[in-house]
Amino acid sequence: MSGFTALDLARIQFGFTVSFHIIFPALSIGLASYLAVLELCWLRTKREVYSDLYHFWLKIFAVNFGIGVVSGIVLAYQFGTNWNFFSQFAGGITGPLLTDEVLTAFFLEAGFLGVMLFGWNRVGPALHCFASVMVAIGTLISTTWILASNSFMQTPRGYAIENGVLVPADWLEVIFNPSFPFRLLHMSVGAFLATAMVVAAVGAWHLLRKNDIPAVRTMFSMAMWMLLVTAPLQALLGDAHGINTLEHQPAKIAGVEGHWQNQGDEPLPLIVFAIPDMENETNHFQIAIPRMGSWILTHTWGGQIKGLKDFPKEDRPDATIIFFTFRAMVGLGMAMIGLALWAAWQRHRHAMYSSPWLLRATTVMGPAGLIAILAGWYTTEIGRQPWVVYGLLRTKDAVSAHAVGTLALSLGLFIVVYAFVFGVAITYIFRLMRSGPARYDAAHAATGGPGQAHTPSRPLSAVPDQISTNGSAQ
Repeated sequence: MSGFTALDLARIQFGFTVSFHIIFPALSIGLASYLAVLELCWLRTKREVYSDLYHFWLKIFAVNFGIGVVSGIVLAYQFGTNWNFFSQFAGGITGPLLTDEVLTAFFLEAGFLGVMLFGWNRVGPALHCFASVMVAIGTLISTTWILASNSFMQTPRGYAIENGVLVPADWLEVIFNPSFPFRLLHMSVGAFLATAMVVAAVGAWHLLRKNDIPAVRTMFSMAMWMLLVTAPLQALLGDAHGINTLEHQPAKIAGVEGHWQNQGDEPLPLIVFAIPDMENETNHFQIAIPRMGSWILTHTWGGQIKGLKDFPKEDRPDATIIFFTFRAMVGLGMAMIGLALWAAWQRHRHAMYSSPWLLRATTVMGPAGLIAILAGWYTTEIGRQPWVVYGLLRTKDAVSAHAVGTLALSLGLFIVVYAFVFGVAITYIFRLMRSGPARYDAAHAATGGPGQAHTPSRPLSAVPDQISTNGSAQ
């Protein structure tokens, strides 16, 4: 690929594959907790609407979980194939953290997943609910370990360097590094928010098509309550995360804000729009609000932060990217807060299920939470550049010694394979969503077992064999 170096292609390939991977685990985190809540509600009330919703979303969760596992395997291999110098340098810390994720989280999820997917008619209600809760807890534990590893790369603590490689000096400091609590909360709430948007969009889509049944109303109502809580909470967590980043990664914040240098003692403006020019160290077409930047970044009307010119050129992140990804994340977050308040007002007016504009807006905004997660991840990871382990190992020193042609070929193959595999998976998930919740008939549900039809052997066994073109399960 003309104009690209091996480093460029390795970064693009990792960014491409991890972008797909983030979407599915984020939904798995939210859907697992949603399913646990639905089953707890069913146990407490015995209302069939909760059972119907549980089995509807369980099928979608099964497909999503399976695809998430597949996409995660690719990433594990890339650390060794494309980033072997990173693995050599930091593997003594990141390796055990990811191993702990497998031992404590993945095994917990795998151990109870079969009971969750296939045990409704085989085990008691309490045991089945316990399995659902354990799977939900497993997804959160998995998030904890992965974020601990990523946060260490952002704000490394508790390490020593021996013979040119990182070794742990204090595991508690390694895990509970300065940015870890903020990243963990921000990502977990983001997953709940993204899932609430997806559930709300499915409910709104069916309501627009006059599928106004109790299960659809219940899922839409629950999602909107969740949106009303998580959207403002995510904004507060994002503010706290930003203050933490300003303390430990000031160059990232300068790039995010497109801030080049302070003008004497003048307060910082909030740059709403600009086109940062890294070569000429300036912004083009800038639109700014006076003083507002100081208030947001320092919570005072006259505070200042370091500008990009205060850092050596080789230590500056690429503001031309993170300036826009950050604003995409914030813009979508504000839109979701607005949608939640709109829905609350329509609920107060007893018109939430019948307002066509609200339902259309909710349907269109279904992917907003997932897109915001991706935009936030791009901001975090690109903003860390040029470091792969902040302040310790530069990205250019972490990449494997592959030829440009080799990386270009593998990237092309990834694009083709991912377009097919994930295209089919996403299409199938959409068809499941279109089918809508239906009354679950436990008496006629497939029991499976040795020698029987529908013997459960994989997560996808939990979904129907066929879905007709109009979306109904066969």
